Amino acid sequence: MRGKLYLCATPIGNLEDITLRVLRTLKEADLIAAEDTRNSIKLLNHFEIKTPMTSYHEYNKIEKAYALIEKMQNGMNVALITDAGTPGISDPGEELAAMCYDAGIEVTSLPGPAACITALTLAGLPTRRFAFEAFLPMEKKERREILSELVNETRTIIIYEAPHKLVRTLKDLYETLGNRRMTLCRELTKKHETAFRTTIADLIAHYENEKPLGECVLVIEGKSRQELKEEAVASWEEISIEEHMEIYEKQGISRKDAMKQVAKDRGVSKRDIYSYLMK
Repeated sequence: MRGKLYLCATPIGNLEDITLRVLRTLKEADLIAAEDTRNSIKLLNHFEIKTPMTSYHEYNKIEKAYALIEKMQNGMNVALITDAGTPGISDPGEELAAMCYDAGIEVTSLPGPAACITALTLAGLPTRRFAFEAFLPMEKKERREILSELVNETRTIIIYEAPHKLVRTLKDLYETLGNRRMTLCRELTKKHETAFRTTIADLIAHYENEKPLGECVLVIEGKSRQELKEEAVASWEEISIEEHMEIYEKQGISRKDAMKQVAKDRGVSKRDIYSYLMK
């Protein structure tokens, strides 16, 4: 009989946030795979969990995944935990879960804390639609590409960042996205938890005289649809109405329909375009 992989969410700060189901699973599993055993042993000792533990992290994720899968194929149940939060979100648990599916191993996720969701609900920005980017890439070209993709993002954007890289990331965001409303969430669920509602520019200014501390989650407003519409209209104003008409007529569109499309592009009435062309 094959074993099973349990993705166990652990507290992101406050130990009281662990669920009863996760505690039971960690006690009953045959093996706990932890991102950092030195960090996780504190959690296990606090709850008097004696289950054997092994390391599973970014630098051994493929080789160790094969070893863990072999154990599960032989009947062992493995509980995966990350340093904090839900495994598989911005950590190597993603690879282990995928490889388990490929190997025919059953996977289940035990819900619980996740810094991205905690920050989103705390931020006071729209929550219905959001884009989670985790940590931005360090490689310059890839970082620029990701940031450029976010320029016209209408969803609320969530980004993780370490304190010593915060100011650089804020400056990159300001240069690419402009000044946006945002909330900086720090030390989530801990004693010194803060949710700093501000703007990107004001936050950069704030940290000119203060050193950033604590792991950070940046929750940034998306671009409004009205702003996108206005930018689209403005882009058409760079060419004349005659040139605009020519674009559509060269596509075989009738003059009447071309006028209708030009009017739509420019946010004016068809009559306005007709009157202009008749002058």
